[in-house]
Amino acid sequence: MVKKYWLTPPGLYQELDREFHFDFDPCPYPLPKNFNCLDVAWGKMNYINPPFRKDDWQHGAGHTALIRKAIEEQKKGNSSVIIYNTMSHFRLLVEASGSTEVRSMGRVRWLDINTKEPWKSPSNTILFVLKGNVSNKAVQPRL
Repeated sequence: MVKKYWLTPPGLYQELDREFHFDFDPCPYPLPKNFNCLDVAWGKMNYINPPFRKDDWQHGAGHTALIRKAIEEQKKGNSSVIIYNTMSHFRLLVEASGSTEVRSMGRVRWLDINTKEPWKSPSNTILFVLKGNVSNKAVQPRL
């Protein structure tokens, strides 16, 4: 049983539904008895408001399993809108003025500053490129 669940504010859901036209919710509340979103086919346009903490998931699954399932469904031609809480510094990077590029860097094996040994259990790493206003004109040297 889910220990804690936070419902999407109705106005936000309606705004998103007008844009995307959802036909399935893999993380419904209340959760139907014996329902496991990882074991069922999803709709063509899915709205996903996952439980915030792994402890709130059923069947021992968590966010990574849900994202893997959404990727599986994408390969079948289905779309998903995933609303997900993040730390404020990620939001600031995404909202930065100008153009922001986001890249997955995989698991970077950072080196220990003293031993130069690689980190044994690296974390997932994301690269953010904040692009300034770059003119297409070549800079002319001063004579």
